[in-house]
Amino acid sequence: MARKADKLAVRIYTIRGVKVMLDADLAEIYGYSTKAFNQQVKNNIEKFDDDFRFQLTRTEYREILGSKQGKYSKTSPYVFTEQGIYMLMTVLKGERATAQSKALIRLFKQMKDCIVENQQLIGVDLFCPKYSPADKDEV
Repeated sequence: MARKADKLAVRIYTIRGVKVMLDADLAEIYGYSTKAFNQQVKNNIEKFDDDFRFQLTRTEYREILGSKQGKYSKTSPYVFTEQGIYMLMTVLKGERATAQSKALIRLFKQMKDCIVENQQLIGVDLFCPKYSPADKDEV
C-alpha cells in the first residue's frame, strides 16, 4: 500500500497555499479520460464550490509543467482540493472509483498525521492556533 500512496503523493501540489490535484491526474487515477471526468463534474457542478475546485492561472500551470513530463492541455486545468476530492466520491461510481477514493482518503489522513506528529519539530501549532502548551493550565 505504501507504493500506491507514493504514486498518489507525487501528484499532489501546493497551489495558493492549498494541497491540490490536477483534473488530468484524478481522471487517470479514477479511470476516466480528462474530458469525461470534467463532464461528470460539470453535470454536478453545484457540489463543487470554489474552495473545492478552481482553475489554475497560466503561471501556476507553467510552474507545475516544469515538474511534469508528457502531453499538456492548451487551456489551464482545474485542480481539486482535499474537500473537492471527497466530493468527487459522491459523483464518480464503480469499484475502481471506490478503491481509489479510499486510497486518497488514507493518503490525506497520513499527510495530516505526519504534520501532527511533527508539529513540535515544525514549531507551529497548525490545527489549534488559539491553544498552546503554555495555555494548558488555563483550560
